[in-house]
Amino acid sequence: MQPGAAVIKAAIIDLDGTMLDTVPDFELALNAMRAEFRLAPITQDVIKPMVGKGSEKLIRDVLSLDFDPDRVESVYDEAMAAYQRHYLAINGERSRLFDGVIEGLTALREQGLRLACVTNKPISFTTPLLAQKGLAPFFELVYGGDSLPKKKPDPLPLLQVCSDFDLPPQQVVAIGDSSNDAEAARAARCYVLTVPYGYNHGRPVQEIDSDGIVNSLLDAATLIRAHNGV
Repeated sequence: MQPGAAVIKAAIIDLDGTMLDTVPDFELALNAMRAEFRLAPITQDVIKPMVGKGSEKLIRDVLSLDFDPDRVESVYDEAMAAYQRHYLAINGERSRLFDGVIEGLTALREQGLRLACVTNKPISFTTPLLAQKGLAPFFELVYGGDSLPKKKPDPLPLLQVCSDFDLPPQQVVAIGDSSNDAEAARAARCYVLTVPYGYNHGRPVQEIDSDGIVNSLLDAATLIRAHNGV
């Protein structure tokens, strides 16, 4: 966050690992899917590093724990359908808000920032989850991993938000928990802040090229306020 730089007018915020701890939901849905293939349950510790690259990669990674590549591809469609069915049935049942999320979103909105949620989670999972957890009213825009032709770490979703908001990327900050968020933001030429409590594919958050690590969305709002000089 550079002194004297353009005022930040919008924030693009990730979902899984940034606003919500959704791994317990993944555990339920994935193990229900695995049971249909007579596979043993897997733990949250196994699942957590797999989260964040989209459902397609998640299902292939989970199947790859037991099946060779040819077998993975042969059962992929059936497994994906089962996973989606089970996830929709339990969506939000065990997920929880991280500390400071509501307070942070409130503070960002009070500063006049426009807010968008961009996640690699399918939009059919995302919109009901945001509504269930009381997050939907904060966001003008919501894009899931299947809303656009490309997902993070491609910059397209972030650039789409910039276009929708009619703002240059230099006036937009992305807030996330993983290298996906940072790589997308860097490619889009947005600022990027990272939270340390998320998933990041099992890698330390300190390895991410970002403009700062913030302990919560409320801390992010405080940093943005200071950057904007208000």
